[in-house]
Amino acid sequence: QVQLEESGGGLVQAGDSLRLSCTASGRTFSSSAVGWFRQAPGKEREFVGYIAWNGEVTKYADSAEGRFTISRDNAKNTAFLQMSGVKPEDTAVYYCAASKWGFIYGAPQGAMDYWGKGTLVTVSS
Repeated sequence: QVQLEESGGGLVQAGDSLRLSCTASGRTFSSSAVGWFRQAPGKEREFVGYIAWNGEVTKYADSAEGRFTISRDNAKNTAFLQMSGVKPEDTAVYYCAASKWGFIYGAPQGAMDYWGKGTLVTVSS
């Protein structure tokens, strides 16, 4: 059992940088792949990126590639989403999720077993 809680969201301006955190409880976190997802107002939840259990593999959605960076600190049971050059279209509730697997080879959302409640990021123009 893993419990996740996101933090770091808020109101920012287009072009700003923002760092979201995902803090986990549970002893399985260090062996779990962690994904970031987002859900914009009126839209379905979509994949942002993920990081493998040891941090050696990361994958990003096209919308995040080159702007967002996922990292983790297993000693602190925390994963991060560093967002740079945010755009108004990045406005969404951002969720972190953890998988029982250490690596994800298929659809990321299908491999996630634990989800946080989300943190809202609003990007103004």
